[in-house]
Amino acid sequence: QVQLVESGGGLVQPGGSLNLSCAISGSIFSIYGMGWYRQAPGKQRELVARFTNLGRIYYADSAKGRFTISRDNAKSALFLQMDRLQSDDTAVYYCRGLKDDIEYWGKGTLVVVSL
Repeated sequence: QVQLVESGGGLVQPGGSLNLSCAISGSIFSIYGMGWYRQAPGKQRELVARFTNLGRIYYADSAKGRFTISRDNAKSALFLQMDRLQSDDTAVYYCRGLKDDIEYWGKGTLVVVSL
């Protein structure tokens, strides 16, 4: 079992920044494919950024140049630095990982970009 708990969401003005965190616990050995996804109101969940099996990073077009995914293996944590936030970034952000081909998701953290 793997547990993922997101934090760091909140209300931010357009152009502002937030840093999301995902605490990873449980049977984390050989967990892979860690990434961030989001779901905006009335829309399907979509990929924001993730680490590939080879350790490379993939960003959705909407995140390129503004968001940065990183991880701290020692602290078992995943991060998403979000800069130059726009109203379209308003969504619930989820942390996701894979282990033995089973998907694990956190409960999400809400990001609202508004004046």
